[in-house]
Amino acid sequence: MARRAMHHFFRRLREHALLRDRRGVSAVEFGLTAPILFLVVFGTLQIAQGYYVRTVLTGSINAAARKSSLQSGQTNSTTLDTLVSNSIKYVMPTASVTFTRKNYAEFSAVGMPEDFTDTNKNGTYDSTECFVDMNGNGVWDADMGKTGLGGANDVVVYTVTVSYKQWFGFAKMFGLPEYQTVPQTTILKNQPFATQSTRTGTSKCP
Repeated sequence: MARRAMHHFFRRLREHALLRDRRGVSAVEFGLTAPILFLVVFGTLQIAQGYYVRTVLTGSINAAARKSSLQSGQTNSTTLDTLVSNSIKYVMPTASVTFTRKNYAEFSAVGMPEDFTDTNKNGTYDSTECFVDMNGNGVWDADMGKTGLGGANDVVVYTVTVSYKQWFGFAKMFGLPEYQTVPQTTILKNQPFATQSTRTGTSKCP
């Protein structure tokens, strides 16, 4: 008897209008899916932001590097840097933009270390060993490039680094850096507007 009564109770409960009322279901479903939707949309926008900044930076640095390789570039490098910086800040007004230039006698010297006498044969430079100072700064360098534009026929490595705060807080939420840093480098050879200077190193010993 009790079992039949319980079965009857649950059957009536299922038939009750309150359980069949579907009003508000869409709002509940949206509330459950909205966080995922927003994450996908804003995440896509953040990726697009980074891609756009890198694209603008690439175009700007290539144009500035070509102008720097001309004889006129020897005196207007600051102006060219300003043009690159303005292009970036037009897209990302709060971005920090830094510039470096290193010059070499030829392409094969780019990124190469200064020669040294490997006295202990360990394959690395030690502070007690003699070396050939190619860039004139008085210390051994793992990169022999000189700072600046160099002269005629010199090879120049032009690097621009952009640092900016990302639009949305997802990076910080996931433990990633809040600021995005985008370096871009181009390598060009200066035009032969004069005779290339001969580079000679100075032997240095501790």
